[in-house]
Amino acid sequence: MGKPGPQRNKLRSGPTLTEGVAPMRTMIVVTTLLLAACNPAPEQPVPVSDAPETEQGAVDTAHNSRNSLDWPGTYVGTVPCADCEGIRTTVTLRADGSFERELLYLGKSASPMRESGQFSWNDAGSIVTLDAGDGAMQMYQVGENLLFHLDRTGNRITGELADRYVLGRIANDSRIEDRKWLLVEIMGQAYEPSAEGREAFLLLDSSEQRASGNNSCNNFFGGYVIETGQRIRFAGNLGATMMACPDTTTEQSFMEALATVDNYSIDGDRLSLNRARMAPLLRFEAATVQE
Repeated sequence: MGKPGPQRNKLRSGPTLTEGVAPMRTMIVVTTLLLAACNPAPEQPVPVSDAPETEQGAVDTAHNSRNSLDWPGTYVGTVPCADCEGIRTTVTLRADGSFERELLYLGKSASPMRESGQFSWNDAGSIVTLDAGDGAMQMYQVGENLLFHLDRTGNRITGELADRYVLGRIANDSRIEDRKWLLVEIMGQAYEPSAEGREAFLLLDSSEQRASGNNSCNNFFGGYVIETGQRIRFAGNLGATMMACPDTTTEQSFMEALATVDNYSIDGDRLSLNRARMAPLLRFEAATVQE
């Protein structure tokens, strides 16, 4: 009897490695699809546009600062300065595309630097670039009654001093301008003219943006600026006559208060000049309108 040959067919208890690959791949794909359906991909951030959106969510390019805001006018503010007390900045934008700008370096110069030229809008209609023709340019973002001083790359300035890089639009207030205001209280103390003293008062001339009056002894004069939000500033150094007075305490307090007030409140015929949210520094009552 011959020797049996090698067995080529053996009983198999399960699938071979290659035979199990296809079902395993199918299971992985199905599992992946199920997980993807249960866990949708995270939303991507939507770029912010300068233009407002319509009710349907589409960007409304027809409305921007340039064509939706009443932006022509004069804006003022004091921006930080590296080697002075601040740069008092006054910018006037006109509807014809021209501008004027004054820069007064407080504590360093008595007269401002002046420049003028044309300004241009960016494509989004939100930023203006002032070009005085000498190579120096400055960009401002235009807001409602505000100009935001931008850095050289056209970005808003951030940090602790960010609110100081904002210029406010000059406004007029017929409730307090062109009226004679009699002083009734100074630094929380009632004021009564002395026998030698003159009547202390304040007058704001809207046609020339000029403040004048009497500080209880000497006449004073200087510029003033009213900004939106009932803010007021007596611009530059207030001047006064030099008449000798028996008591200079009141006039010194009066002039110091005028130099530091930054807002006002009005209630009929009563006017208060204030500093921040502190108690009023000066209180007045209305007299007759000056002719």
